[in-house]
Amino acid sequence: MRRFKLGRASIHVVLATGVLISFFPFYWMVVMATNTTADIYRYPPKLTPGSHLIENIHRLLDSIDFFGSMLNTVMVAITTTVLVLFIDSLAAFTFAKYRFPGRNFLFGALLALYMLPTQLAILPQFIIASDLGLAGTLRALIIPPIANAFGIFWMRQYITSAVPDELIDAAKVDGAGFFRQYWQIAIPAIRPGLAFLGIYVFVAAWNDYIWPLIVLVDPDRITLQLALAQLNTAHGTDFSMVMAGTLLAIIPLVVIFGFFARNFIADATKGAVRE
Repeated sequence: MRRFKLGRASIHVVLATGVLISFFPFYWMVVMATNTTADIYRYPPKLTPGSHLIENIHRLLDSIDFFGSMLNTVMVAITTTVLVLFIDSLAAFTFAKYRFPGRNFLFGALLALYMLPTQLAILPQFIIASDLGLAGTLRALIIPPIANAFGIFWMRQYITSAVPDELIDAAKVDGAGFFRQYWQIAIPAIRPGLAFLGIYVFVAAWNDYIWPLIVLVDPDRITLQLALAQLNTAHGTDFSMVMAGTLLAIIPLVVIFGFFARNFIADATKGAVRE
């Protein structure tokens, strides 16, 4: 019994240490955002928050159109997330529960596409966006990722295990069509998987830098990551101002993560109780 308690205590110590190590970069960001750049370069480093956050935010807002670029990023991230959740789950439901000619070949091609580095697609993607008149618009950030290879693969695997074939067969007997099967039977069962995918897609869209840097040319339509990158100048970087902007930029991520994670945990727990 004593050995068991020592084992549990050791596990808790290891987990608590891991949490503290993971949390430290966020704490250090707060420290940098609330101090001056001179304090950041000081040795030994200052490890406590300062009182310069408001000053740093004022200088940030004077340097870039922070809230305008954040609004662009919010529009792109939310629209992309909603479209990915709908289109990818619909495609995954088709792959998981319907047999049609070429299904295995198409799914194999999807996996091969997922394994390719995303950098290989940048040039042809830009050419296509330019030919369609999307270059320079926020639509160029929304349309390409909505048929997400990882999202289809993830949801297909989740639907295969979460939605029994017998349930789909019973719905067909009752006269339910394809979309009704998807919306009324599959969606309630796969909400935890959708919650995870929603977090993944939103964070990826929010933090995307390379593709917006290439395809966006209008300064009034840049995303938040590009706006923050403008704070790095050849004459030096005010790291306290950059960290203040980064601190403000992660607030929507924390809100979205909390919303989706709460639904993910609630639905997963509900499913465990039913079983």
